[in-house]
This record gives sequence, structure tokens and C-alpha cells, in this order.
Amino acid sequence: MDRPYTILSCAVSLDGYIDDASPDRLRLSNDRDFDEVDALRAECDAILVGAGTVRKDNPRLLVRSQERRERRLAEGRTGDLVKAVLCESGKLDPCARFFVTGDAEKVVYTGASAYPAAEQRFLNAPDTSVVDAGDPPSLKTVLADLSRRGVRRLLVEGGTHVHTLFLTQGVADELRLAVAPFFVGDATAPRFTGPGVFPDGPGDPFRLDEVRRIGDIAVMRYRSRRSPDAGGGADDAGNAPHSGAAR
Repeated sequence: MDRPYTILSCAVSLDGYIDDASPDRLRLSNDRDFDEVDALRAECDAILVGAGTVRKDNPRLLVRSQERRERRLAEGRTGDLVKAVLCESGKLDPCARFFVTGDAEKVVYTGASAYPAAEQRFLNAPDTSVVDAGDPPSLKTVLADLSRRGVRRLLVEGGTHVHTLFLTQGVADELRLAVAPFFVGDATAPRFTGPGVFPDGPGDPFRLDEVRRIGDIAVMRYRSRRSPDAGGGADDAGNAPHSGAAR
């Protein structure tokens, strides 16, 4: 495969929302699931989110467990993942926590017309590079660039627009969904995906590989029938670690 093995990770409500419309982040997961997210991050080489996630949530997207960080360092890797953000306008704050935390590089993928201004904006941002991904930004370009940077396993943590892009373009190899035991019911709130033409539709659906319970949360792991198996990613019991909100 000439691109990273790509895992989409998301926590959703029973009616498919990933947040509500309030200014505060809606908690859709629990501490055990958050820890499994951390284990999943530690097994991947890079993490990617959209510009809206960086602006609204101001996440750090780090490996939190010191033990997992030390294991990565012992393997000759950085303690944290490469962090990538898809932002067509390039208009992000270089002082956001996404850019000023972590010991790995950060990459901003912009539209071609926005690239010159974005490159200037991040000129003095440490360990940060800006990449022209085309107009509009092309996932093929993004994934090829990440592959050249040595990324073999990519974790995607939203939001709606980014999840929809990966799924409609057929470049999601796995889905990990944590389903919270409540409804949001607000049409103005963001959902897991937006409308689109999905290759993994009724004629070629994802394969359900695993269902687990973490308290009242249901964790489901799906794999695309078109994708090869990925090495690693499972715990000692054979359970692959799972998803949650970016933070």
C-alpha cells in the first residue's frame, strides 16, 4: 500500500453526534476509553485532525502515558506522534497547543492559494512545516507526503469534514467508534460524517471485527474489506485499542 494504514477514531452519541452546540466540549467517553485512545496513539506514527478541531477544542494530541512515551523513545521514535492538520485557508494560530506541545514535527496542509501566507505565518513556529496540498487540498497529496515522512500508521480524530473526506475517498482502513449511551438531538450539532457518496456503502460494507463494552459505552471496530491487515495494534488479550475525542 502506497499510503499509511489509516484508522479513523471517534466517539459518538446514540444518534451519531460527536458534540453538542454548546461552547463546552461534550464528554462522550470515559476514563478507560480515553486511556485506550492513548494506547492507540502510542502505536501510530502520526495523528491528523481538521482545522475546526484545532480552533474549537485547542487539543494537544499527545501520548499521555509516560510509560508509553518511554517505550516509543526506546524504539528510536519521538515520544509523541507527528501532528498533521488539514486547513485549506492556512489560518491557524501558531500559538495553539497543537503547535507548541509535543516533541515531534507538526505539519499544516493548506490549499495552494493559501500556501505563501501560511508559510510566512508559521515561519518561526518550531518543528512546524507547511505543505501545499493543492486547490482544493488533496488527500492523495497529504497521504503521500506523510508516507515520505515515514508515517506507516495514521490516526485520524476528526472532525466531521475530515472524517467525511477519508470515508468518501475510500482511504479509511479501520473505524473505531465509541458509542455513548445518550442522545444529543440537536440538528445544529456536528455529526460523525456529513453527506457524501461512500464506497463502503450497502454493496460493500465495512466488516465488523470487534464489539466490546467499557462501562456503558459500546466500542466497535470495523475494517474495510478493501484494506490489508495492519500489523500490531492489539493488546495482550487480542483487543485493539480504541477511540475518543481529540484532546
